[in-house]
Amino acid sequence: MRVAIAGAGLAGLACAKYLADAGHIPIVVESRDVLGGLVAAWQDEQGDWYETGLHAFFGAYPNMLQLMRELGIEDRLQWKQHTLIFNQPEKPGTYSRFDVPNIPAPFNVITSIIRNNDMLTWEQKLRFAVGLLPAVVRGQKYVEAMDRYSLLEWLQRQGVDERVSSDIFIAACKALTFINPDEVSATIPLTAINRFMQERYGSKIAFLDGSPTERLCQPIVDYFTERGGEVHLNAPLKKIRLNPDGTVKHFLIRGLNGVADWELAADIYVSAMSVDVLKVLLPQSWREIDFFAKLEGLEGVPVINVHLWFDRKLTDIDHLLFSRSELLSVYADMSNTCRAYANDERSMLELVLAPAKDWIERSEAEIVEATMQELKRLFPQHFDADHPAQLLKSKVVKTPRSVYTASPGRQANRPTQATPIENFYLAGSYTLQRYLGSMEGAVLSGKLAAEAIQQAPPVANKPLAAIAS
Repeated sequence: MRVAIAGAGLAGLACAKYLADAGHIPIVVESRDVLGGLVAAWQDEQGDWYETGLHAFFGAYPNMLQLMRELGIEDRLQWKQHTLIFNQPEKPGTYSRFDVPNIPAPFNVITSIIRNNDMLTWEQKLRFAVGLLPAVVRGQKYVEAMDRYSLLEWLQRQGVDERVSSDIFIAACKALTFINPDEVSATIPLTAINRFMQERYGSKIAFLDGSPTERLCQPIVDYFTERGGEVHLNAPLKKIRLNPDGTVKHFLIRGLNGVADWELAADIYVSAMSVDVLKVLLPQSWREIDFFAKLEGLEGVPVINVHLWFDRKLTDIDHLLFSRSELLSVYADMSNTCRAYANDERSMLELVLAPAKDWIERSEAEIVEATMQELKRLFPQHFDADHPAQLLKSKVVKTPRSVYTASPGRQANRPTQATPIENFYLAGSYTLQRYLGSMEGAVLSGKLAAEAIQQAPPVANKPLAAIAS
């Protein structure tokens, strides 16, 4: 079958890869001139890369890791020491670590918590452990049921100390979902904790050895185009045109740069676009169907990624860092963590500004200035009055609508990959799958969409001519 896929992010590309494995012909159209969607990256005039986000890979990403193994590119992941590192604002320039020993789960994570005396007292550790016990013992079904609470509400119900929620969970929530504990569904961080507690290397972190566009997305494209698939960049979906029975007749693609609009006809159609774009393009007749009406309860969260190049090294830490800042979420010195960005003399910090709702409309200059003020608190030794570090250049990438806003109650709005329209499917981390809005969730959603297409009854596999007539 020919399968038309709108969106060349990880969800769309993974869907195309697994459809090609099954012998189908995926045709992927992408509105922008770059692969990757929420993991897209670009090079500036000097050849330096800047990205849509700071992309860290976890050991608890089985579908991503399997995909990379199948592509033969698993060696492109640079695994870091098994630890989580937090800034200590009360002690500028210092860090608190949760070093995870190489022993079976969950004892490895428990040991890392017990050994940390910077952020938690023994009383807080006990409260922390007792509070998390229901999620660990009762499993994912219990975790899913906690979607009715924000994480802060859930922690309060468990009697977890406010210091624990502020010191650990604010940083974790902003890293996972770009929003604070009082806004995020308890289901999301509890799902992550469950994975970390169940898998020996679940919380171990890796960075890609170069840009996601070149080192991850392009190999997926190479894989399925070698098997007959296609990719068309600068090809935004303009309209979903329907047959009289309400099924998809074809995708109308907007022609750019002097090219006329064109029709993409296929046997099966997949939206791998963000939920915000999909809602705009939904045919009017579909909006009355409850399945699609629920999508109104999903909305992308704003995210800002800041890149700063300095005239010296600010840190030699080769790892992801949790900032514990009101402005910043996580950051890393990419000149240390990423082989392709390596520089022994200068730092390139990549930082995620979150929550970003109050900043998304501000100028890049304001965002950079505010970030610099935070860095002066994080690295005071490099910004003394006599010889302060100099900012050489900066790049700010704004994403007004990123992954879906994982607020309480949103699980009920997440759709399955198969839809009531027999030749139309969905892929994207906002769709229903066990992981949150993430790279892992995107890859799994694409895989599930491909599986749903394979398992569809014969009526969904009627010939192209019958669909287009």
